[in-house]
Amino acid sequence: MYKFFTVTLVAFAFAAAAQNSIPSIDLKKLDGSSFNAKDIENGGKPIILNFWATWCKPCVNELTNITDGYEELQKETGVKLVAVSIDDARNSARVAPFINGKAWPYEILLDQNGDLKRQLNVNTIPHTFLVDGTGKIVWQHNSYNEGDEDHLFDLVRKLAKGEKIE
Repeated sequence: MYKFFTVTLVAFAFAAAAQNSIPSIDLKKLDGSSFNAKDIENGGKPIILNFWATWCKPCVNELTNITDGYEELQKETGVKLVAVSIDDARNSARVAPFINGKAWPYEILLDQNGDLKRQLNVNTIPHTFLVDGTGKIVWQHNSYNEGDEDHLFDLVRKLAKGEKIE
């Protein structure tokens, strides 16, 4: 019994630690090429990882509102936003034209099978993660209300200054 408990506890601790960073999951780029989520990096600067879908109005509102201050925030902090579409294989052909129409300046990845979404426990979209320069997930938030991007920007600024996110 003790051995089982120890093995279970170690497995649980390992799984919990693994969820504190972006896991190794194959995704697609808009051009159809493969990309491993573990390779998302930003030279030691913060990363915003946002899960969204073309059919999700709050997702589109959030990413559109982030666009308004993104260029300035990028200059100030070096942040990079990676928008992960969870549109399935049937709808993924709509993502590129949709993005082009919005002129979003983000890196876009496709999680057509929902593998990354499941691995990071994303149940409701939009779901946003803030990742520090070492690849550790330091904050997350799901849903969207007007103005949430201001709080996100404040957190990115703190993180860029080396401050802890609580």
